[in-house]
Parts: sequence; structure tokens; C-alpha cells
Amino acid sequence: MNNKERCQSCGMPLSGDVSTFGTAADGSPVSEYCMFCYKDGGFTQPGQTLDEMIKSSVDFMTANLGFTNERAAEMSNEVIPKLKRWQ
Repeated sequence: MNNKERCQSCGMPLSGDVSTFGTAADGSPVSEYCMFCYKDGGFTQPGQTLDEMIKSSVDFMTANLGFTNERAAEMSNEVIPKLKRWQ
């Protein structure tokens, strides 16, 4: 999956379903970001650092998706730093 199919902040896979997209200030869908990271034209956690995002991703993947801590950390460290928000 390439970066265009992922939230450019957290790396969450994005489907063509606009209900998963973030929103612009006018409420229209923003296809670069997910609804958890981007709302009403801005980041939901504007001060979040790259390291905090990686930790949040690892925590979510281990608690909700059944990943081991090692695998979640490996995936998060591989994907997230390459995303648009963190460039």
C-alpha cells in the first residue's frame, strides 16, 4: 500500500469511503488524512511529535489489532516517519 492510500499523519489505511477521511474547515472530506488525525481543517493533536505518534500507533496496534509490541514498533517506525506530516 502506498502513502496515498494511508493517512499522511498516522499511517492508517484509507479506503475510498469518505467517512474515514479527515475534514476541511468547511466540513468537506480531506483524503490525505484520517478522521482521527485531522478535523475541521486542522490536526486533532497539533503539538504531537513524531515519537508520540509512533508510540500511539504501537499502543493501538498491540491493544486492538493483536500485534506484538516488536512487530507494531517495527511497522510504525518503518511507515510513519515517511508520511507527509513528518517530512
